[in-house]
Amino acid sequence: MINRNKASILKCIIHKVGNKHNDTKNAFSEKELIFDEASYELMVPFLLRPFTSLVQSHRFNHHANIELNEINAYTKEIFADDETFVDVSKNVVKHLYEQSTSAQIKTGDVIVAYFDGIEHNEMVVDAIGIFKIENKTNFFQTYLEDNSYDVLVQKGINAKKVDKGCLILNTGDAEGKVVLTVDNNNYDAAYWIDKFLNIKYADDYNSHTQNYLELCKEFSTEIIKTTYGAQEHNTFLAKTIDFFKENEIVNVERFKDEVFVEDKHMDLFESYKKDFESEQNVLIRNQFDVSEKVLNKEKKKIKTEIKLDTNIQIKLDIDAPDASAEYLERGYDEEKKMHYYKVFFNVED
Repeated sequence: MINRNKASILKCIIHKVGNKHNDTKNAFSEKELIFDEASYELMVPFLLRPFTSLVQSHRFNHHANIELNEINAYTKEIFADDETFVDVSKNVVKHLYEQSTSAQIKTGDVIVAYFDGIEHNEMVVDAIGIFKIENKTNFFQTYLEDNSYDVLVQKGINAKKVDKGCLILNTGDAEGKVVLTVDNNNYDAAYWIDKFLNIKYADDYNSHTQNYLELCKEFSTEIIKTTYGAQEHNTFLAKTIDFFKENEIVNVERFKDEVFVEDKHMDLFESYKKDFESEQNVLIRNQFDVSEKVLNKEKKKIKTEIKLDTNIQIKLDIDAPDASAEYLERGYDEEKKMHYYKVFFNVED
C-alpha cells in the first residue's frame, strides 16, 4: 500500500511488446515521453492508483540466486544510474516478450516509468513502474469541418485502470526490494507474476494472515460444507473471523481448541492443512501476528448466504458466530419429504 499524494514522474517511456508465439515483433521508442500538463495530471493517478489499496507485497524470487532475477537486475541498474533508463526499459520489454509463448498472451503497449515521492510505511522512496496495456477502448472524437461538427471512432487507453502493472520500490528488507503488482486481465496467472516478474509473497504477517484465512475458507468449502452442510460451513467461517478479530496473535493450537468442538474435526483440518501447504507451496506458521488490513479485506469477500432450491436465501451475519447455532435449526419434514430451517427472532425489522 502506498500514498501517491506527493508522487511525481521523473522519466517515462512507451514501447510495444509483440507475441513470440505469433511472431509479432516488438517496437521501441528512442526517447522519453514529454508530457503536457493535461496528460501528466492524468497519467500519474492512472499508473499509481492501483497500488494505493494493495495490502500484500511481494519479493523477487529465483531458483539459484536472487541477483539473477531479470527485473530485479534491470531495476537495480536504473536505481543506480537513471541515465540507463531508456536502454534498460528496452531490455524489460525484451524479457516480457520472451515470456509471451502462447497464443492467448496479448500484444500491447508497455509503459516504464521512474517515480519519486512515493510514501510507503512512513518513508518517501523512489520506484520503478512497469505497466502493460492490453486492451484499447473505442471512443468518439468530434471535430469541426465546413462549419459543422462530425464524429469518428478512435481507439485509446482507458484511463480508469491498467491491465497489468508492477511497482518496484527502492526500499526493502532482508528478502529484497518491495514489489507491488496488479493484474486485471488474469487470463494466465503464471505469465505476469511467475514468468515475467518471478516474485513471491513477502514472508510477513500480511501473508501469514492471508494464507491461514485462505486455508480456512477452502477447508470450510470443500470439507465442512460438503460433509455437514451450509449452516456449519458459515458458522465455521464466522468463528474463524471472530477468533482473528479477538486475537492480535494467532496460535494455531489455540485456534483449533476454540473453533472445533470434536477431535475428529481437528484431525480433518490438520490433514487438509498439510495438503494445502503442499499444493499452494506455502508454509502455515504455528503462530503469527494478525494483519487487520488483510482480515478486513478478506472478511468482505466471505459470502454467508444459505441458498435453497426453493428460491429462498438465508443470510447469516459474519460478525455473529453463535447466532446460527442458537437461532437457526435445520430439520427434515417426513410428510413433505423436504429439509427445512427454523428461524427464531423477537422483532422483524
